[in-house]
Amino acid sequence: MSAIFSQIFFCPFCKQIQVSAKAPESAPKSEPHWPQPYRWKAALKFIDIEPKLFLIVKTVNLPNYLTLARILVVPLLVVALLTPVAEKWLGISGYALAIIIFLAAALTDILDGHLARKRDQVSTLGKFLDPIADKLLVSAALIVLVEKHLAPSWAVVIILGREFIVTGLRSVAASEGIIIQAQMSGKIKMWAQCVAIVALLIAAANGNPPVSNFGLDYPFLTFWEVEEVRTAFANLAGFSLTSNDWKVFGYLVGRAGLWVAVIMALWSLYDYLSYFFRNKAQKDI
Repeated sequence: MSAIFSQIFFCPFCKQIQVSAKAPESAPKSEPHWPQPYRWKAALKFIDIEPKLFLIVKTVNLPNYLTLARILVVPLLVVALLTPVAEKWLGISGYALAIIIFLAAALTDILDGHLARKRDQVSTLGKFLDPIADKLLVSAALIVLVEKHLAPSWAVVIILGREFIVTGLRSVAASEGIIIQAQMSGKIKMWAQCVAIVALLIAAANGNPPVSNFGLDYPFLTFWEVEEVRTAFANLAGFSLTSNDWKVFGYLVGRAGLWVAVIMALWSLYDYLSYFFRNKAQKDI
């Protein structure tokens, strides 16, 4: 059987894939090497796929390639932020390169879904890979932001913990025959995360934090007490903003986006849990 599958996966364009000969009802068990038509027929019968629908290459379409590309750029994002590769090889800031990579990956997230629906190429593989690609990209970015003191660890733990719980919940729901669709609260959380990540990366574009306690003990309710924030608002009132003031405002936008992401993460978790238990109770009646 291993010889059969080697031909299946490495010869997708072979003309012999179209089985023209009629195989007998049962292949002779005593023969170690079946004739070519018998091998194809046995393989197709084993995996229960019609010969005319067999070409595996057709299962990976353009939207799937875009999703795979989003997964492949995740290591590049981490390398750009944690190593001096961008400065040495490209002569630009690692933060600037990371912003470009993240925005390009976010664009593929929009394009793959749009193309899949427009070209009628919505596939099971795409449904499987798309949420994985999103979670890998956002998780990598948030973890690196914690490493760079650009985001508080407790917020990232809540966001990533919610992702693990929802993923596990969807698996349990699928085993119960319950399909949990994406909720609006989850979509808002995703957009808030993207805004927060980009804003925080822009705030540290030159590698220097714009506030003294950047990402550490940063007050939420009394953020205006931070010296750099007070200076930025004073310069805003006097129409004399500096480049550092813009970075401070970018940091404020990023931290606000993180708060929205945390709140929506908890809210969407409640939505998913309540949806699951409500539907499970209806099925048990």
